[in-house]
Amino acid sequence: MQHAVGSPLPPPHQPGHGPAAGWSPAAHHPGPHPPGAHRAPGPVPSAPAHPAAPAAQHPPVPPAQGAAPPVAPPDVSGHLALPPGGPVAVPAVPPAQALPDPATTTLAVLLIGPAGAGKTSVAKHWAEHRRVPTAHISLDDVREWVRSGFADPQSGWNDHSEAQYRLARRTCGFAARNFLANGISCILDDAVFPDRPVVGLGGWKRHVGPGLLPVVLLPGLDIVLERNAERTGNRRLTDEEVARIHGRMAGWYGSGLPIIDNSQLDIPATARVLDEVLSRAIASPPAW
Repeated sequence: MQHAVGSPLPPPHQPGHGPAAGWSPAAHHPGPHPPGAHRAPGPVPSAPAHPAAPAAQHPPVPPAQGAAPPVAPPDVSGHLALPPGGPVAVPAVPPAQALPDPATTTLAVLLIGPAGAGKTSVAKHWAEHRRVPTAHISLDDVREWVRSGFADPQSGWNDHSEAQYRLARRTCGFAARNFLANGISCILDDAVFPDRPVVGLGGWKRHVGPGLLPVVLLPGLDIVLERNAERTGNRRLTDEEVARIHGRMAGWYGSGLPIIDNSQLDIPATARVLDEVLSRAIASPPAW
């Protein structure tokens, strides 16, 4: 029989059963008819009284010996898993006799110095000219992320400014650990005082890890005064404050930390000396 356009399709077969009741094979596969002839629908055979035998059950086939486990479908959501950041370990000393090349080693460096020492400029240049991925994190930049309510150290050191300093240092440490966990070296810069344990190396070591390599930039007082005079905004200090900070930084002499006097060195030359210092520090990490 012919189906009119738009008539419902026959119901699908059910698993383990023949054609559904009420659906005639003759209607599904109509035979040839003479042109113009119409045949009356015949009787529809009833469904068999007994159900069809269930399909045979086969036990699952065990995987072949040594076969690779099934591969999970790829994640197409665009999510990229990153290693978690952990404390930075002390760099491993290579077995070779030659000093290690810091330009090809993943490092965490803390550049210390008074205002005007050039630590931010040197750190940025050093990071930009390495042969491995390197990030520069300046604590002053992170502190100034606070716009409204910024605790300006020029107004005096108090609980408010110390709290913001601690928060910025912890943020820098968190960022450094994550960069390093993903194969990106870091150089951080900060004016760390040797006579202030609260705002000292202990916090950096706690937030970054024992593998942090501190290096001190300490040019002469006349150099830092000259560089400070070129600064603007809240980065510029009074001459009296610069002299006081420089005097306190002299306490790093005799501390065991490497010190670079860059009074007569430009930025590229200071970065080269920094590489030499770091090469020795990797071979024999300073105790701090």
